[in-house]
Formats: sequence, structure tokens, C-alpha cells
Amino acid sequence: MTVQHPPAREYAAALAESVHGMIRPRLPDQRLLDSIEDAGLPRARRTVTVRALPQVPRRVPGPGIIEGRRSPRAVRNTMTSFVVEHPEARFIVDPAICRDARTRVLREMPAPLRAAVTPPSTTVATVDLLGHTARQLDFALATHAHWDHVSGLLDLPGLPVHLRETERDWVLAGEAAPVAGVRSALAEPRPVVTFELDGPPVATFTASHDLFGEGSVVLVDLAGHTPGSVGVLLHTEAGWVLIAGDAAWHHEQVELIRQKPGFPGRLVDVDREAAFATLHRLHLARHLARVVPTHDHDSAAHLMPS
Repeated sequence: MTVQHPPAREYAAALAESVHGMIRPRLPDQRLLDSIEDAGLPRARRTVTVRALPQVPRRVPGPGIIEGRRSPRAVRNTMTSFVVEHPEARFIVDPAICRDARTRVLREMPAPLRAAVTPPSTTVATVDLLGHTARQLDFALATHAHWDHVSGLLDLPGLPVHLRETERDWVLAGEAAPVAGVRSALAEPRPVVTFELDGPPVATFTASHDLFGEGSVVLVDLAGHTPGSVGVLLHTEAGWVLIAGDAAWHHEQVELIRQKPGFPGRLVDVDREAAFATLHRLHLARHLARVVPTHDHDSAAHLMPS
């Protein structure tokens, strides 16, 4: 597999944006906030349970995750997968990291970006976190197709994956995969079940897809980080949960409407304008559902086994 490599000027621009963002972070767009309508939550006829797999976190300086954060206090960063139990299926949201990711996946990535995203050696492969549950899964569902969200499929041969059609086309089109995109995880003979957001606005989001047709698992548009990024809105007995993928890396971004720093954000957000607009929608949606960015260990902690 080959990967598109950003030119050197892109790295320089990303670093320059990081420095500028530390001093003068991008401010929320009040006109955009005022224009966003709340379409209401689905009328769910069922509930699901959701369990976060307890990945090993690492401490990352907050300013490297949240633009404009002045405090050097570190945040706990990780990659979380979620097992969802629905009356009709058991599935995993973002099967995350494969065994031996450094040689199987990361060696394809440009060196400067690889240094920024390589997980610590203590990271546990998703298949090992699943244990016997791996054999009981009906399918996987990816919020988007970056390596740290789908490479775990490499250890789950034959498991079907549900992926937005826009996202599949983005990863597979062209001679080389996008930066951080993983083609090998989606390669045949794996069944890839595509969908599009063919449903009405939900909450603060412009389009949706009801996975089971009864309102308990609804996919919503979170485009920006990648062209086909989605959030997974889940109706649980304790209330609504929104798994937000990488639309935000940390809950402070949602609370304050702060984008990712230029490095590495500029290199991994396909559309920075759309990604920033999506943060506004998540900010307003946080009153309707518990928003869980998949890299925010503390946000996911309440879904982990006690």
C-alpha cells in the first residue's frame, strides 16, 4: 500500500499555524451558532448498551490537542473502541489498532506525521481487548477510515464493516491512499457494507442514517476531519450517547469550540472549515447527548467496565 505524502511546504504551514493558534486561537463563529437549528432527537423504540474497551492511555500536552490552550497540563489521550449490544446485533464501533501496527501500518506513513501519531508500546491491539467477544461480533462500524480507527480489522478477517460510501470512495480512489487512510483493512474478501446519510436532520446535524430503522442507532454527519466522517448516536437506558470519532480529539474542544492545532490538525483534517463548523454543531448537541470523542480517555471512562 502506498500513501500520499504531503509536500514539505504543508508541514511548514502546519507548524506556522500551530504557533499562530497558540497565541490567537480561532474564535467561535456566533453567526454560525445562531443559524444552527435543533431538529430534535429520534423517537427511539429500543435501547442499546455500549461498552468502551479499556485501552491504555498516554499523557499528551494539552496544547498539542486543543488550539490555544495555555495550560501545559497534560490530557489523557487514547484510542477507544466501543462494543454496542443491540437486540438484533453486536457490533464494534471503530475497531482501532491492529497487532504490530508499527510495521503493518505505520511504516507507510510520512516520518514527521508518524512520529506524532505512533501509539506507545503499551497499547493493546483491539482483538486482544475483545478476547472471546471477537468471535461474537456481527459487524464493525467505522466513524471514519483513518488507520487508528480501522486497522484493527486486519486481525478480524472476514468481519463485515459498515462504512459511509463517501468515505470508502475517498480512501480507495486514486493511486495512493490518503494520509492516515488504510486500504488494506478494507481489502477484499472483507465485505464492506456502504451507506449514505439518507435520513432527515437529527439534533443539530444536517443529515442522518437510521441503522436499524427504529431510532436506537442513528448515524449523523460529522464531515470535515474526513469527507465521510460520521457520529454514532446511541439511545441507552442512561440517555443519549454520541460517539464523535475524530470530529474532536478532546471534550474541551467541544466545550470551547477550539479546533485541533495546525500540527498535526492541518495534515489530518481534510477540510478545516467543515471540521470547525462541525465543532459548532457538537457544541450545541452536548446538551442533548453525552459527546464522546474517541481519543479522549476521560470522556469514554464512564462507558468502561468498573
